[in-house]
Amino acid sequence: MTEPLYISLHRTAKYFMDSGRVQTTEEAMDLLKSFGLTIAVGPEIHTSQAAQVALLTLVNLARRTFLAGVEIVGLTDAPVLTGLALETSLTDAVSNLGGRIASRARSDWPVAVIGAVQMQTPEARAWRVTWQGWRGGVVPVRDGWAMNDDAVMPLAPALAAAVCAAEVFALHAGDHPLAGKRASGLSLWRPESDWTEADETEPVLAFLPSRLWLIGLGNLGQAYSWLLACLPYPPSGLELVLQDFDRLAFSNDSTSILTNLDVLGRMKTRRAAEWLEARGFTTYLEERRFGAWTQRQVDEPAVALCGVDNATARAALEDAGFELVVESGLGAGPQSFRNFSMHTFPGPGRASELWPTTLSVETSDVSHMPAYSNLKDKGVDACGLAQLASRTVGVPFVGLVAAALVISELLRRLNGGASYEVIAGSVTCFGDVEACAGESGIYEFGFCTVEIKTGDSAGEGPSANAVEA
Repeated sequence: MTEPLYISLHRTAKYFMDSGRVQTTEEAMDLLKSFGLTIAVGPEIHTSQAAQVALLTLVNLARRTFLAGVEIVGLTDAPVLTGLALETSLTDAVSNLGGRIASRARSDWPVAVIGAVQMQTPEARAWRVTWQGWRGGVVPVRDGWAMNDDAVMPLAPALAAAVCAAEVFALHAGDHPLAGKRASGLSLWRPESDWTEADETEPVLAFLPSRLWLIGLGNLGQAYSWLLACLPYPPSGLELVLQDFDRLAFSNDSTSILTNLDVLGRMKTRRAAEWLEARGFTTYLEERRFGAWTQRQVDEPAVALCGVDNATARAALEDAGFELVVESGLGAGPQSFRNFSMHTFPGPGRASELWPTTLSVETSDVSHMPAYSNLKDKGVDACGLAQLASRTVGVPFVGLVAAALVISELLRRLNGGASYEVIAGSVTCFGDVEACAGESGIYEFGFCTVEIKTGDSAGEGPSANAVEA
């Protein structure tokens, strides 16, 4: 049986439909099928866990949005150094995530550079994916500088990969004049600060949260899971309650980082549990909706990470008995789908005040756009069109940025940093991120100690690889 279009449509294609840039759904998909990316890697990829986190994260994000393909040049076989992949071979891990190994860069595709790579085509649209401490982002290769790509904070290279995907998308979509011409990034230690400036207060991670409750296992919940697997947990160091009531549909493949076509139809909780347990985490499943009826028991995790877009569920976040809730949300329409926000509870306002269940949410009406008129002409009924129009535009890289802010909120509190009550911004302009700091207190909800390996030699490869277009 064929799934309805509102379930099967690629969520990024909807951006071009809702903004009126295309006349048909086919034209929207054809646009995405013209988007491609080359990733050029240097010799550091063999020895640097951080560089591998950046590579695997970028491949995973990019293949969902750039449907012409993601090709990796400069990659020879190397052992996998990160728990993100279960394969022993890095080339196998890249291939299984949807990347293709190539011998040379395409002249008509933008390039993302990881490590010491000498670009032979300086006029190419190319970014260096770079990170240092708790900061990560991209710098145009022609600018000639980069951070030291260290291993102080394992989320930083994943964040840098997400920023890169956002810039590449803006370049392909042609909807931001500075895409490819600017440095873009974010500090997870002080999100309101200039990410390019060194911050001596950034610590090496010493402590990690050990017990968490994840509410929602879609775009955001799967991004939480991916980032938790980046962290240097000891065996059995993390216990998770996973809560969701839904099954994976085709559209989830375009936005959710643990989803692929092989797992469609499975419960979201069970897919996430399978992926997480394979990486040494302990999981418990709660397969029903979260709401006012949900009550945490005294022996269950006291910290919840919320990633749902349902106002009724969000309004009940403070009534379930959690000691701390960190929630994130994403923008929805063609003008705001690249926006992100984070709230922590308890905070200055109650969740029930932020998301009153009596308030009807008004969304922009896109049903008059040409692509919807075309579907109507093709016989799609009014109910189907309304369902499709109500679905949100979605891209995986915004979810990963929001998730990085959520996970780093816990890491800051555990490692002597500030707590934040609200963080909000857009991947189109990280320089305008707004952040409201809260009162810092002792994190007493379960933690484990970590030890960062000192053998990560990011940025210290013996020589630079050359990439030709």
